[in-house]
Amino acid sequence: QVQLVESGGGLVQAGGSLRLSCAASGRTFSTYTMGWFRQAPGKEREFVAAISRSGTWSSYADSVKGRFTISTDNAQYAVALQMNTLKPEDTAVYYCSASGSFYATKPNEYRYWGQGTQVTVSS
Repeated sequence: QVQLVESGGGLVQAGGSLRLSCAASGRTFSTYTMGWFRQAPGKEREFVAAISRSGTWSSYADSVKGRFTISTDNAQYAVALQMNTLKPEDTAVYYCSASGSFYATKPNEYRYWGQGTQVTVSS
């Protein structure tokens, strides 16, 4: 099992920034990709960004490219999501996730999920 704990959510005005962090523990050696997803009320969970454990590969949803940056601290089994120029449409619960697959970008490719952290962007 892998346990994931997110932190860093909150309320911010449009144009502001937030940094989400996720600490992984347990059988972390079984995971190859770490990702962030988000889910707004009444909508399906959607991909935001993903990164390989080595940090050599990353992928972003088109809606966040140029504004969000995902990073990993492999020594600490942690992953972060720096979110800049936030928009009201970024409001959602953000979930950290871990996958045993390489280059995973779909929710069904991820086995482990954190409890989620709320991000609210006011206009």
